Amino acid sequence: MTYELRAESPQAARTFARDLVVEQTVEVPDGCYSEEIERTVVSRIEALDSADAGRYRLVVSASPDLVGGQIGQLLNILFGNISLFGGVRLVAVEWPAAILEALPGPTHGIPGLRRRCAAPSRPLLCTAIKPVGKSSAQLAADCAAFARGGADLIKDDHSLTEQATAPFAERVARCQEAVEEANAATGGNSWYLPNLPGEPRRLEERLDLLARVGCRGVMVSPLLFGLEATADLARRRELAILGHPTFSGALFGEDHGIAREVLFGEIYRLLGCDGVIYVNVGGRFGWSLEECQAVNRALRARLDDILPAFPAPAGGVQADEVGRHLERYGADTMILIGGSLYQQGDLERATAELLENLEAVSA
Repeated sequence: MTYELRAESPQAARTFARDLVVEQTVEVPDGCYSEEIERTVVSRIEALDSADAGRYRLVVSASPDLVGGQIGQLLNILFGNISLFGGVRLVAVEWPAAILEALPGPTHGIPGLRRRCAAPSRPLLCTAIKPVGKSSAQLAADCAAFARGGADLIKDDHSLTEQATAPFAERVARCQEAVEEANAATGGNSWYLPNLPGEPRRLEERLDLLARVGCRGVMVSPLLFGLEATADLARRRELAILGHPTFSGALFGEDHGIAREVLFGEIYRLLGCDGVIYVNVGGRFGWSLEECQAVNRALRARLDDILPAFPAPAGGVQADEVGRHLERYGADTMILIGGSLYQQGDLERATAELLENLEAVSA
């Protein structure tokens, strides 16, 4: 693991580094454990170098045995109690084979989603039904319009869960039926992806519903749904999973947190997300182009036998800016646009025009 530390001096950085590896593992003062535990359990400091004014780059190695095959413990080792120190960022991970073998990774990834969407080369088009407050019938009508327009994936807004206006079971059944009817009428291949709430006591009931109505994928928010739960869902190898970034902004500080490309490009991918939604440059949330490109590279990078996952830039993407984004990101991208299509009024026409644009710029 590689961390960036904020410290006032080289000596302070060395003290910080030692505190970090102890806190990360044994969590007791020096002298309270044996030399054997020091040798086999406490993470090793491999390098500590000055980066720039007040910043230091720390490389640490830890035994994969400490993880014990548990995703929660993996995060505990990577950024557990040490997240409470302040002034420490996890910026890179070299993943041991034992860890990669214990994590599910995407079931479909880029190649599988392309096959299932019958889109062998162009970017995928994803959109979202919204807002909260619409009825199930209204959301189903939006699904039908998006599907008739040719959207590949039509997902719930991440705030649609179990509201009285559109309860999960009713919404899912109506939206799935609407998409299937639109596909039958047009010969299309649109998917509906419900937002799966993170309630363990109702998970099996909801998964049974998805199987009955024919849903082929879901959207989950791993930091709300649960990291272990996301991986368990992926291990079933039944549903495609689109990961949503909500709540993750709490981890992204200039001097503290987890690098975006580590969380979205590696951890979410390893948990089993076939596509990962993240904040796009120029949208509502102010990410830089460099940050977005780092996430893209990580999602598509070679990582042993783990399939690459689709980057899905979102958050205020405008339909007329698609060409510029594809020049930056390339064809192995899932363009996610919602509000910009709603602004145009006619969802079917706006979606069809956007799909034509996608096909033209990627030809």
